[in-house]
Amino acid sequence: MAGLLLVLITTFQPARPTVGDPITIRFAVATTVDPSPDYEVVLGNGNSVVIRTFVPHSITVTGHSAEGPVSVVIPIHSVLKPDDKLEPAPLKPPKPEPWPRLPFVAIGIAALAVVAVWTAVVMLAKRRVTEPYIVVVPVEAFRARVQALRRSDRMRWAQLADAVRGYLAAVRADLGAELTTSEVLARIEAEERERWRPAGWTAGGSPAMSETAAGPAAVQPPSRRRYVAAILRQGDLEKFSPWGAADANFDDAINHALEIPAWAEPPAPVAEEAAA
Repeated sequence: MAGLLLVLITTFQPARPTVGDPITIRFAVATTVDPSPDYEVVLGNGNSVVIRTFVPHSITVTGHSAEGPVSVVIPIHSVLKPDDKLEPAPLKPPKPEPWPRLPFVAIGIAALAVVAVWTAVVMLAKRRVTEPYIVVVPVEAFRARVQALRRSDRMRWAQLADAVRGYLAAVRADLGAELTTSEVLARIEAEERERWRPAGWTAGGSPAMSETAAGPAAVQPPSRRRYVAAILRQGDLEKFSPWGAADANFDDAINHALEIPAWAEPPAPVAEEAAA
């Protein structure tokens, strides 16, 4: 009689379960459901049990509790329609996704920008005017540099000496900037003596004269060397001496420096005349 009472108060949800639905059964008291091939127990918690079945017919769920055996019949409904031919539904072709337009728009804009930039570069290159190449003549640059020193008060002798050395190195390969002051002066003196030596004379005297004969006439003093030496040595004193340059007339030194281009060209070869 007690078992019948338990059956009457047992309920389940949903009221019309179908194949595969989780079914919740609520018993009057805590109940342990017996295993069965018709269903599987998903969850058991006291008087509430969740089962699931895949058979399309009524199932009987049995169990036992402290009050005795428990049994409940649950009708399972099929998900198929009556007289279903069990034919699968036709597959619909997948809808193609539209091509993304944003990347193509970005590529097009970048291509147009590149074309515009190269067009501008070509147009500007054609419009660019070639600047004239300015050739500075050494003698003109030297004179302008020396004349500017008349208005200068800072290291005037050193600047004048640098201007003279730079000009001589520009117009004379044998008076390069790598030479010392003594070497430059020695070469100027040697050239000047060579210019004023009479034809047929050598460093040891005339070949036609005897060894006991008197020497040749005096050679013209090396005036070029004298004022070039004054300028270069004054510049060295101003640059390297703790006492600076010696007292001298700077305007006269500038005037002598402006005379340098008149003789600073490379020496022309002089052919020696044969002795009579």
